[in-house]
Amino acid sequence: MSAARAAAARTTTAPTRSPSRPANRRPSLTAIPGGAGRTGRRFDAVRAPLHARSKVPFLVLCATILLGALVTALVLNTTLARGSYEMARLQSDVGRTAQDVQGLQEDIAQAEANLADTARSYGMVPAENPIMLSVETGKVVQGNDK
Repeated sequence: MSAARAAAARTTTAPTRSPSRPANRRPSLTAIPGGAGRTGRRFDAVRAPLHARSKVPFLVLCATILLGALVTALVLNTTLARGSYEMARLQSDVGRTAQDVQGLQEDIAQAEANLADTARSYGMVPAENPIMLSVETGKVVQGNDK
């Protein structure tokens, strides 16, 4: 800003003076009741006024923590429910498999009981003196000799 503009700005923005009091005079000071006379000290320490803090960051933090806890609970609950359904399905599969195994074992036991009758129906006869091969020794062994 040039000097001429600065001077013009000073003259146009000069404060107006009140006609009731002079420009250099301050208002008079008055004593407050219960002040320095009560404590006997001349100066008391005065704390600076506290600056008002905004509560928005704290509220955002609380809302974020609450939202995070809710999302975590939802994900955990969904995962546990999925695991529960999977466990019920697998238990059902195990039950069906156990029934199948039991049925097959019954079939095998019945087939072993009927083996001699089935062999006779095919025209087979029991061997009177069977000949076997010993795997341990590699020799031919008679059925009665063992």
